Amino acid sequence: MLETVALRLVGPYVGVTLQVTSAVIGVALGAIAYGAWLGGFLADRQDPRRLLAPALVLAAIATAVTLPVVRWAGEGLRGSADTGIILLTALAIFLPAALLSGVSPLVVKLQLGDLRRTGQVVGKLSSIGTLGGITATLVTGFVLVAALPTTVIILGVAVLLAATGISLGVYLHRRDPVPAPPRARALLAAVGLAGAGLSTVAPNPCDIETAYHCASVVEDPANPFGRLLMLNSARHSYVDLGNPEHLEFAYTQWLGAVADAIAPEGQPLDTLHLGGGGFTMPRYLNATRPGGTNEVYEIDGGLVDLARRELELRAGPDLTPVVGDARLLVTARPEASADFVVGDAFGHLVVPWHLATREMAEQIRRTLRPTGVYAQNVIDYPPLRFIRAELATVADVFPHVALTGPPEALAGEQGANFVIVASGAPLPLDAIRAHLTTTAQEPVTLLTGGDLEAFVRDARVLTDDFAPVDQLLAGP
Repeated sequence: MLETVALRLVGPYVGVTLQVTSAVIGVALGAIAYGAWLGGFLADRQDPRRLLAPALVLAAIATAVTLPVVRWAGEGLRGSADTGIILLTALAIFLPAALLSGVSPLVVKLQLGDLRRTGQVVGKLSSIGTLGGITATLVTGFVLVAALPTTVIILGVAVLLAATGISLGVYLHRRDPVPAPPRARALLAAVGLAGAGLSTVAPNPCDIETAYHCASVVEDPANPFGRLLMLNSARHSYVDLGNPEHLEFAYTQWLGAVADAIAPEGQPLDTLHLGGGGFTMPRYLNATRPGGTNEVYEIDGGLVDLARRELELRAGPDLTPVVGDARLLVTARPEASADFVVGDAFGHLVVPWHLATREMAEQIRRTLRPTGVYAQNVIDYPPLRFIRAELATVADVFPHVALTGPPEALAGEQGANFVIVASGAPLPLDAIRAHLTTTAQEPVTLLTGGDLEAFVRDARVLTDDFAPVDQLLAGP
């Protein structure tokens, strides 16, 4: 349970990437190894009956203290690279996991009354522990995370551990009265109370927790109708409740310019959106092209509910949210059913790998009508390995491709959003340039032809079999 919830605890500060997931698994395994070794060491030197209850109570305290420790440390480690990710993950899970892992060898020592039954005893206890771990993982991932905030789950685990430890301590004391030293009991009580107190005042980065994100909606002080959607502490979407045609972020202005270039304002477009977020682009196209359709594939149903409550999302025949994984939904969509596909799905700052492969691009082209256009939002940082690979991937499927981005970012001087534009038919490049000139509020370059080929160079095409998106984005 702690390992599963740790991903959500550290996500608002360091994202939810392959590196973060690997760090959580690696730190948990390290804690299990060190905890089991220490538990076995102590079991041979102390009566395990005197150690079991304190181990569980200490694990309860360490679990409760995890909340304030991670939330204060996370503010200082926000956006950190590999070392910061491992450090924050260790603060989230190492100590309670190590203490809990020390329980098993203590129980094994108590159960080994006959050396001829060693294999049976160790095998039985290992099986019980593994089945318990499987049950907790499935219940947490399928039920608890969707039903309860992270804070409630962690404090619930702490309370359960404390109650188990105290009950076990009372039971063992009645069978073999060996009172714990008063100072030790007082110290445990003081640390537990301090941990509970810190948990109540620790900064919480989430207004709302969904099954996938730590979300908050912030009002724009410069615009009474402006709302900024924050996901895992990253600026994700800007919505103007009074003017759906207002596009605040540069990449949304580029997407709007592409839409205006492929169809004059007022002409209906059947558009498919991969990723909803704040539903900025669906609102824009709904307002500028009445009579068209906007089907939005959003994996996080909690975001759809949030958009309805706080961002005035109104679903109908012209704007239809569909909760589910975009890859599966696109694959099931009818052939040649869209004029425009907007790719704007992210896990923190990373395009989910299964939406960035050649096989996904093939499904998108199958969905588009012959003159349809695909526009994909991508974030990358120098040395721009991911955007080059994604361009190579899209160009492997679509014969006509262009790229929009800030000049400094295209030169490898800074990170930024980029928008890939692709189609099976020739792109209206002059019209796109003209609309970029009139709508973009910041300098933007449209790369095509030989300049685009020189930018991509020898980047490798991403496939379902090889798509190291997180590593490409992380840099050399």
